[in-house]
Amino acid sequence: MLHWFDSIILGIVEGLTEFLPVSSTGHMILTNKLLGYEEVPEQLKTFEIVIQFAAILAIALVYRRKIAQVFGFGRPESATGLSVSAFPKKRLNLLHVALGIVPPLAAAYLFKDMIKGDAFNAAPVLWALVVGGIYMWISEALYDSGKIKRTAETMDDISYKQAFIIGLIQCVSALWPGFSRSGSTMAGGMLTGLSYRASADFSFFIAIPIMTVATGYELLGNIDQFRSGNIDIGFLVTGFIVSFFVAWIVVVAFLKVLQKIKLKYFAWYRFALAAFFWLFIMK
Repeated sequence: MLHWFDSIILGIVEGLTEFLPVSSTGHMILTNKLLGYEEVPEQLKTFEIVIQFAAILAIALVYRRKIAQVFGFGRPESATGLSVSAFPKKRLNLLHVALGIVPPLAAAYLFKDMIKGDAFNAAPVLWALVVGGIYMWISEALYDSGKIKRTAETMDDISYKQAFIIGLIQCVSALWPGFSRSGSTMAGGMLTGLSYRASADFSFFIAIPIMTVATGYELLGNIDQFRSGNIDIGFLVTGFIVSFFVAWIVVVAFLKVLQKIKLKYFAWYRFALAAFFWLFIMK
């Protein structure tokens, strides 16, 4: 039996974790376990698709000017404040976006049966949290050491090669729930020479088409749930609203304090979360 309280909890978890390098998928799987859903009911799977779409709308709102610019609309932005920067000599374009999203989408489609099998169990997710955290820690340590030459201060400085490498790195998160798409892109961006801000911006920006495609695909696969009338509309609306506003607040706040919050702190959190579940929930 699904309760409105579950809707609020899951909406908050989705909004908080979707764009931070902590793995929203991993958190949703672990939260379902805490709520007592060992086997996630079909109604809840459909609900999670809906609240993920709410998070997409939130990030699209934050990057609405950049979206317009990529499609050739609107005036160039200045490199001031929290606006997504753009410079006259270079522009992020659709080819950059395609190079960043095609590899993970292709990997997710080709191996979808494997991903939805054992990979969605709690134990593989805990390992993904740990391994992903180590990857983020090492990437940031190399970046801070000065051994990596910084070649892109903003998204508009990203080369096609960098966009493609980031796309390839995302394949790991696509195939291993819990590894974190945003964590893999941010750390991967830093390894290829992007600034911390450019890595975060590109991670958030390409999340829009990736999540839109993934959500649309899952929605089509679960359309019978809507047609059957088994879904509580109030339950869906509550989760949608909560997820939208929480995701919007998280992204705006994260961009404001970006230079103060290092990836290693998220890595520590991932280690602590994995240890907690392993010691007190899984046993």
